[in-house]
Amino acid sequence: MSYEVDVSKLTFEQLGKIRMYLKNMIKTGGSDLHVKANSVIRARINGELVQFSGQIFSKEDAFTFAKELLKGRFGEFIEKKELDLIYPFDERNRFRVNIFFQMDGVSAVFRVIPVQVPTLNELHMPNVIETLTHKERGLILVTGVTGSGKSTTLAAMINEINITQKKHVITIEDPIEFVHKDRGCIINQRSVGQDTLSFGHALRAALREDPDIILVGEMRDRETIELALHAADTGHLVFSTLHTIDAKETINRIIAQFPTDEQNRVRLSLASVIQGVVSQRLIPTKEGGRRAAMEVLVRTPRIEKLIMENRDYEILDAIEQGNEHYKSQSFDQSIMELFNAGIVTREQALENATSASDLALKMSGLSSHEYGDSTQQKEDSENKDETTVVIDVVDDNDIFDLK
Repeated sequence: MSYEVDVSKLTFEQLGKIRMYLKNMIKTGGSDLHVKANSVIRARINGELVQFSGQIFSKEDAFTFAKELLKGRFGEFIEKKELDLIYPFDERNRFRVNIFFQMDGVSAVFRVIPVQVPTLNELHMPNVIETLTHKERGLILVTGVTGSGKSTTLAAMINEINITQKKHVITIEDPIEFVHKDRGCIINQRSVGQDTLSFGHALRAALREDPDIILVGEMRDRETIELALHAADTGHLVFSTLHTIDAKETINRIIAQFPTDEQNRVRLSLASVIQGVVSQRLIPTKEGGRRAAMEVLVRTPRIEKLIMENRDYEILDAIEQGNEHYKSQSFDQSIMELFNAGIVTREQALENATSASDLALKMSGLSSHEYGDSTQQKEDSENKDETTVVIDVVDDNDIFDLK
């Protein structure tokens, strides 16, 4: 059965409606537009889903919208049941789109991609992020849940390199989000499916293309991880992302991708090439926006040893203790800075903390260790007071029975 679309017969009425919603979302500072057959249109504003339409988008209209959006790729959509694409809206805005089938028909999610690549300063990144961009070789990972801003952070880091260095950068993305123009660097951006068959194919080819820096959009499978580790080990600087919540989970996720008998080899390889792990969470601010709280692992002799010896449970302590000398930081240290600067409320800080109880103690001016000491001192004092009271009310004659 043929699913070729006769573009001349399309009115683009449904796509026009969606464009109006997209325009409205841009004005309100939203991040994602949700289109679903047999439902209303919704948008994500400051992390919350908000209803954007009062009318139901019918199953028939959603199917027509898919034809108008995809045109010549509609047949591919019918075959694969979901597609990723980039939708240019105007000169200043583009959208990353995932369109897919669900039980009621067609759905699509439009994610805003600013045409202007943000700088590290505009994103309020800590200085250690800029320091990582000047590494000559190794592996740097940006991690977080979906929608936490990983792509934006990576784009800002590549932009920093493009402004300050003269390198050959190859990016492998699915799809390409931020477009980088050559400034100090040559930047070749490759889209999986359009410019290359897979991350693995592109990574193997990249090693023969004289790169200084390779960006892999996501380390999705064992082959991609293996190739990324090899590229980092052979003198290249490799950037990539993972859907993990912190440095400890990131290291465990990478190693767990391999069979048990290979995990020790991978652990040693990872310990030797890792330069940094940047994990982030977006926290609502007092002003109504969102700010990234960041855990930053920086390679140190201690971190390397902990990874090699499978002592991942000690990594968080090493990160916090390396703050002064290596500028590494835990989530709670980052959140504490945002709280002290008056950017986030106490409630939001505690809600997003790794350890809310420890952060609450820090807010009160005590560490958990100091809290334990002060509690013990209080108990000792109370016991001492109780003993004194007993001695005061007992008469010596009573004790020795000298009446």
